[in-house]
This record gives sequence, C-alpha cells and structure tokens, in this order.
Amino acid sequence: MDRFNLGAYRRPISTRSTETQRWFDIGLNWCYGFNHEEGIKCFEKALETDPDCPMVHWGIAYAAGPFYNLTWKEHGEAEANSATKRCFEHVQLARASAAAASEVERQLIEALACRFRKPHRVTPQEFEQWDDAYAAAMRRVYQNFPDDHDVMALLVEALMMRTVRRLWNLKTGEPAPNSDVVEALEVCERSILLADEAGTAQHPAIVHLHIHLLEMSTIPERGMRSADLLGEMCPDAGHMNHMPGHIYVLCGEYEKAKLASEKAVRANDLYIAYANEPTYYLLGCCHDLHLMMFTCMLSGQYQPALWAADKVRSLVTRDVVAIQDRPKLTQTVEGYHAMKSHVLVRFGRWREIIDEPATEEPGLYVLTAAMQHYAKGVAHATLRQFTDAERERERFHQHLEGIPAERRFLSNPARASLAVGAALLDGELAYHQGLHEQAYGHLRHAVELDDNLSYTEPWAWMHPPRHALAALLLDQGHAQEAEQVYRDDLGLSGNVQRCARHPDNVWALHGLVECLGRRGESQELPALQAKLATALAKADVPISSSCLCRTGVQSALSCCP
Repeated sequence: MDRFNLGAYRRPISTRSTETQRWFDIGLNWCYGFNHEEGIKCFEKALETDPDCPMVHWGIAYAAGPFYNLTWKEHGEAEANSATKRCFEHVQLARASAAAASEVERQLIEALACRFRKPHRVTPQEFEQWDDAYAAAMRRVYQNFPDDHDVMALLVEALMMRTVRRLWNLKTGEPAPNSDVVEALEVCERSILLADEAGTAQHPAIVHLHIHLLEMSTIPERGMRSADLLGEMCPDAGHMNHMPGHIYVLCGEYEKAKLASEKAVRANDLYIAYANEPTYYLLGCCHDLHLMMFTCMLSGQYQPALWAADKVRSLVTRDVVAIQDRPKLTQTVEGYHAMKSHVLVRFGRWREIIDEPATEEPGLYVLTAAMQHYAKGVAHATLRQFTDAERERERFHQHLEGIPAERRFLSNPARASLAVGAALLDGELAYHQGLHEQAYGHLRHAVELDDNLSYTEPWAWMHPPRHALAALLLDQGHAQEAEQVYRDDLGLSGNVQRCARHPDNVWALHGLVECLGRRGESQELPALQAKLATALAKADVPISSSCLCRTGVQSALSCCP
C-alpha cells in the first residue's frame, strides 16, 4: 500500500498521529485516482494508530460509496447493501468524533451524511435524492471554504455524479438536461487559476476531473494542459497516467495517447503484482488497455494494438468473468475481453479471425461470442466465402436474440452496440455479393446507429463505420460521397458530434487524399499529403484503404506519398 509513488499531494487532518496522517494521505490519493478499494485499506491502516479520527472514518465512508466509474445503479443488490451499511456506519462514527475535527472537516462530514442516509440499499430514485442532497451540501461547504482545493474537488465530483456521462448534449454541445457541468467547470478552473496565481502545484483530483468534464464536450482541447500536467503527477497511479489519453485521442494526438497508455499499463502491472484478489480496479486496468487498442488502431499500429488485446485476455480470466453479484465488474471485463475482434477486423486479419476457436461458453462470454460471429462473418464475406458468411451472420443473430436487454457494455446496452455490427455485417456481405446499392444502405445505417450511441471513450464500436462505407464507395467510383464521409470522420465538416470524430487518423487521411487526387484538387491536397506522410510513418502495416475489406484497391496511388 505504501510502496507506490502516488505523487506529492497531502491534506493535513485533525490527528496527533503521524502514521494516521501518512496513511490518510495515501488513501486519499488512491481515491483521487479511482482506486477506492485500495483507499479503504489505507484508511483502515490509519485507524490502527488513531481509531477515533473523524476524517479517517469520513475517508472510509467516502471511498466505499459511488464514484464516477461505479454509480449506485451499477451495484448489484448484495454490493449495494454492503456499501450503504459501511458508508452509513462510518459517517456516524465520524460524526460521533467530530468534536476533535476542524470546522471544514465537520462540514465535510455533515455533507457526506447527506449522501448515506440509511444502512441499506434503497430505490434508484432515493439514491438519486441522496446524490442531489450531497451535491447541495457540498455547495454550502464550498461557500464557506471557497479556497480549499479539496472542497472544490469534492464539489466538482458531487456535481458530476448527478448526471454521470450525461454532462453534455452530444448533438448540440450544450449542457445536458439536469446537468451541473457549467458550474462544475467553473469551480474546477477556478481551482486551477488559484494554484497558478499562488505558484503552487495543481491539485491532482482537479486536473483529473477537468478531463472528465471536457471529454464529451465540444472543447476537449481545453483540457490539454490538465492532461499534460496529470501525466507527470502520480507515477504509480495507473488511472491518473491513463486519463490524459482521453484528451489526446479526442484531439488526434494518437502517439501521446499511446505513451500515456503505456505509462498506465506499467503502473497497473505494479499494482496487479501486489494485489491479491480481483477488485474494481481491474476495470481500470482493462480500460487503459482498451484505450491503447483504440489509439493504436487509429494510428495503423497493429502490433501494439494486438498486444493490448491479448493482455486484456490474460487479465480477464474465467474466474473473474464468473464472479457473482458484481455485475458491473464481470460484464464490463467480459466486454473488454471481446475487443480483440475489433483489432483483427480493423487490420484485415481474415485468416486469423476464421481460425480463432469460438468460445466454448457463449452464455458466459456473451459479447466475445457475438463479436466472434460478427468478425468471422465479415472475414468470410471479404474472402467471398458467402455460405460461411451467411452461416456466421445467422449465428450472430441467434446469439443476439439471447442477450438480455439489460446487458450493458460501458454506457450502452450491448444490443445497441452490436446493432452497429449487424448493419456492418449486412453491408459487407451484400457488397461482396455484388449488391452494391443495398450494401451502401446497410453501411449508411451503421453510421447512423454508431453516431447515436451514448457517449463512451473509446467509442462503443471501435472500428468507425464511415471507414468501411467510404472505402467501398470509392471502390465503385463514388468519390464525391466518399470524400464527404472522410471529411465527416476527420472532423473537417462539423457534421459529426465532437467526441465521435477522429482527427488526423491515418485511415481517413488516406481516403481523403485519394479522393482529392482523383479530382485533381491542388490547394488542399499538399497539406493533407504531408499529414498523411507523417501518419503513415508511424503505422506498422501498409495502409491501402480506409478499410481492408476493400480488396480490389491498388496500394500504389499516385495521389499518396
């Protein structure tokens, strides 16, 4: 617990024990880095030398409750009962010892008491009321202590928790209904400004939450400085190393996102070697690898993308997937296990896809089985093995019908994400059978479905449908529509919500350069050719088209560098 370098941040609390203070600081930093379970272990160590310390009891209650990556509604029934009991009991212990606390500590304890009102689970509506009450209480603490950076961080988090991943309207860029995102952003950036004016280091939780506030906005570049700072603040906190990658991917800085992911994986490996049982932090470890897959896929880097996919599978063992009563953990890690199929399709590894053994437990590996049928269907279609392709499509739909409507992967119902794959598979099969117009209809539908998925980063369907649509449009000479599709994907047209664009990705750059070359464009083309040359230099595979399902393309294009 104390072997990790979590950065320099400390918060003095009301205790006479240096050991209690030390363990409190370590626990708080784990929580700020979204490893709440490890935070609880540290707070429990802190109690050994000061069992009545009110802020340590506050810390356990805070750490055992919900956070941005694990909301109340994502708890299983047993989990929710256990968590609420622990939170309630430790808040009451903190209140009982509050005479020894400072005024700001007493107010933080009373605010947290608004979040945990009963020692057992309640209805989703009542949980929402608790979150609302806690946010309102934290506003009052902030009014009384406006220059306390921990208070600011806790208020920002409380405001975000009211509408998790529903902070902004993706289509309009305005705050989503009931969202406090503008207020949270103002508080967050006020903290950043105060630290700058005082010449002190930024607060790690503030720059972390600043990224979360901006990642689904129309202005992710506003978080670039926070991303750069956070990446150097907490060397052994994997989630903190990873978070800058969100801003970097959204801004087309794929190499920086890859480096952030590599730092996160190194830190996570240290933690996994130390931890003796699977915890929710395993989700973070898999998520960091998920982002690495995504950024490497957009960069045309097959080997590191495959490495990340295989490493996820090494972490997501059967005994983890089979854990009972922890639905968010088991369903999400199984979804990460399924992502290898995206990597193989992205890089056209048709034979590897076909040769991969199907999972023997499709009822346990639900998304993995679905993605394997999808990938095998696309592979057979591309290789013009139509009977096999149709058989895999039938198996895909049979499996899809058996997936419960409530099954989710991250922010989307599994069926919603897989509907994109269903449309893509229909389009691929129709195209390679020569039914081109029918195929384009399916592929346009895949684009529409993909654009209307709920926010998640990486995007729920990792292989942008526009890449397949435009590639196959170009294959039949429909360069004008293909050009528009590529401009949309690159974010050059403004037609697509900000968080679903892929600035400067090598695949769409290649396609757009081909389109401009075909029509003899000369003003815009040189700059795009230079961008493409830079992107191609970082790819580890030949890029002949925006989707390798386009098998008839000539790799040597006169318009390309």
